[in-house]
Amino acid sequence: MTNDYSQMIKDFSSFGIELTDKQLDQFDKYYQLLIKWNEVMNLTAITEFNDVCKLHFVDSVSGCKFFDFSKEEFSLVDIGTGAGFPGIPLKIIFPQLHITLLDSLNKRLNFLNEVIDQLGLNESGSIKTLHGRAEDYCLAKEGSLRETFDIAVSRAVANMSTLSEYCLPYVKVGGSFIAYKSEKAQEELKDAKGAIHLLGGKLVSADEFLLPDSDVSRTICIVEKKENTSKKYPRKAGVPSKQPLK
Repeated sequence: MTNDYSQMIKDFSSFGIELTDKQLDQFDKYYQLLIKWNEVMNLTAITEFNDVCKLHFVDSVSGCKFFDFSKEEFSLVDIGTGAGFPGIPLKIIFPQLHITLLDSLNKRLNFLNEVIDQLGLNESGSIKTLHGRAEDYCLAKEGSLRETFDIAVSRAVANMSTLSEYCLPYVKVGGSFIAYKSEKAQEELKDAKGAIHLLGGKLVSADEFLLPDSDVSRTICIVEKKENTSKKYPRKAGVPSKQPLK
């Protein structure tokens, strides 16, 4: 390993996570692959080593401050996973999770499939990639993934109303939708209150915090699925982002 992971080790330790040699090796391979593939396709604007560690790897796992991912073999779908955040770092830290990485761009999934292979993440067949828009697999009658997951996560940039319409239909009643927001999200959450209720959810927490040893502000929003989502949602592809629910 040519990079110095001492700061990342310290950051994870602040979450109560002590990284194993295997996990460090997996993060190192992930970083190398991210930089290599980023030269030929747009995966991330963040490429400097320390920034990737803090703003991608540590950030992706920061949800564990407010939700216990280690408790069970949860099924988890990462909506709009992009370069694999937060799904891949969560899988590295919590290998018992059954993870589906959903993205609309096949080229990104080719990258993720290589990451999964090179990091040895699929030894138990518990991580897979899925090509499509968020709306696709909840609208399709055959092979629908509607309300089949314990957890949906997303670190996408959409507003909370739109994200809720993308994610809550995938969550089974009693499960949780966890949104990673980059800034203080109180105003956004206020605007999304009606949408969350309409989709069968209830906001149970929205915790603001700083990433370890930084001034980078984050908010983790946890929505519990209380009732089945009406079959009216999600609406057709493109509509949730153009006309967010009120």
